[in-house]
Amino acid sequence: MYNIGDKIVCPMHGAGVIESIEEKEILGEKQNYYVVKMPIGDMKVMIPINNSEEIGIRQVVDEDLAEKVLDMLSDRKVTINTNWSKRYRDNMAKIKSGDIFEVADVVKCLMVREKQKGLSTGERKMLASAKQILVSELVLAKNMRQDEIERIINHNLGA
Repeated sequence: MYNIGDKIVCPMHGAGVIESIEEKEILGEKQNYYVVKMPIGDMKVMIPINNSEEIGIRQVVDEDLAEKVLDMLSDRKVTINTNWSKRYRDNMAKIKSGDIFEVADVVKCLMVREKQKGLSTGERKMLASAKQILVSELVLAKNMRQDEIERIINHNLGA
């Protein structure tokens, strides 16, 4: 169980800080929820404590691991599947995994593809979502501002 003030990652939303733990009644059932404030977009997410493990909630990576993620982005060698639907499914699975390296790989592959051939609307949305998830965790892991992290990512990927 996590505590107020802990930095956690929710795979499909990104990283945030637990602001409070509240009991809510939804559909006649009372449950405890983590109320998580996200550093990007001024959004709050409520995560049921009972399901947090199934959802894939985990702690934010430490600064050393965050640095390894940023270094990984510098290697612009990527293998991009040419089949759009397979590529989309694979990338979605990586994002849902909640693994920061998998999310970073999606960002890297889609940014490289965007430079080479452009992206479909669906992939552009996926890139925006994956980038937000990645940036939110790196902001908390490295204790930096969003614009600083985005500048590092763009520099590492030559964007």
